[in-house]
Amino acid sequence: MAHELLKRIRVAVLGVVLAGAAQAATAAESIVLASTTSTEQSGLFAHILPIFEKTSGISVKVVALGTGQALDVGRRGDADALLVHDRAAEDKFVAEGYGSYRRDVMYNDFVVVGPTADPAAVRASSDTSDAFRRIAGKAATFISRADKSGTHAAELRFWKAAAIEPVGQSWYKEAGTGMGPTLNMAAGVDAYTLSDRGTWANFKNRQNLAILYAGDPKLFNPYGAILVNPDRHPHVKKAAAERFIDWLTSDAGREAIASYRIGGEQLFFPSPR
Repeated sequence: MAHELLKRIRVAVLGVVLAGAAQAATAAESIVLASTTSTEQSGLFAHILPIFEKTSGISVKVVALGTGQALDVGRRGDADALLVHDRAAEDKFVAEGYGSYRRDVMYNDFVVVGPTADPAAVRASSDTSDAFRRIAGKAATFISRADKSGTHAAELRFWKAAAIEPVGQSWYKEAGTGMGPTLNMAAGVDAYTLSDRGTWANFKNRQNLAILYAGDPKLFNPYGAILVNPDRHPHVKKAAAERFIDWLTSDAGREAIASYRIGGEQLFFPSPR
């Protein structure tokens, strides 16, 4: 009988422990981060988020969209923080009161990719504008993300600088998709496109595609973190979101970002302080 009583006590204690663990798991803090397909598809988040979550106890739920869509998510208050890459749009977001502040986090660059045969002779370009003029001059197929992402915004700036209006041209195809699917489309038809270096490095279905032009300072691609304004959306988890932003720009966060590599190549570089 004493043995049976002891067994019941153990079961009861175990029940209390499990209930406490379940309650703690339920109470674990989490934030929603609206970010870009480039940070997701490059594999960066899979590398850095477990490090942050282990040290902070805060889980980060990523909603990966084009930068324009991510900013819209922030405007609606459906995210606590943003990590995006369209500086003009980011500054406007903060100026309009949707974000409390913006911080530089990291950067990489854009690259012009296309078929290795390079019918538009993009490899010989003197600068980015020349590369885009060569593509248009040969009416070579170009796949645009056309999704209001940071990459799409940069692409449109480059066409404008080249004094070319591509929309409506037979050789200009609008995908309306993220970077990975756009690269897949370009690979399937031997077309040119603009990619961020991170997604390109992690892209496996290259087929005949290769980087044909890079290195112009105009291809600089900075990323910024923004706290969604809790004064506009009181449900925003300000403390947890700020802890994440602080971590991204801390020594530990910068080290995590810099340590992410594919084939030995560093894909993102912490912004200068």
